[in-house]
Formats: sequence, structure tokens, C-alpha cells
Amino acid sequence: MNTMESVLDKEMYNYFTRLNEAEKKSVVQMLKTFLKSRENNPGRTSIEQYNQEIDEAIARVESGDFYTQEEIEDISKNW
Repeated sequence: MNTMESVLDKEMYNYFTRLNEAEKKSVVQMLKTFLKSRENNPGRTSIEQYNQEIDEAIARVESGDFYTQEEIEDISKNW
């Protein structure tokens, strides 16, 4: 562990230990969420994957599978 990491770890520990139990639970849940999102998104998308997603989106639009701005506004009003 380098010096910067140990300083940051100490600072995090210092703040964490000053929280009440409810706050600690909230912070732990937040950290779990951060780590889970990292697991679900392991890295950058390749250019091939990006282009495939663009092609799929264009195909959906061309087939009429989309919402207009007005439809989105109506949906958001009723949400």
C-alpha cells in the first residue's frame, strides 16, 4: 500500500467511525452499490460492440420502435 492509499484509508476510517449506526449502514450500502456496478460493467465497450449497439438502435428507429418527444412528456406526467 502506498502512502497516499494509507492516508486515504485512515481518513475514511476516521470519518466512518464518527457516524451513527444508521449512517454507517447507509455508507456500507452505498459502497456495496459502487462495487456491484463495477462488477456489472467490467470495462470499456469495444468499438465493435459500440457500433453494433448503434446499428441495433438505428434498426429499432427505422422499424418504428421509439417514442416521440410528446409521448415521453405524456409518460412522465403520468409517472
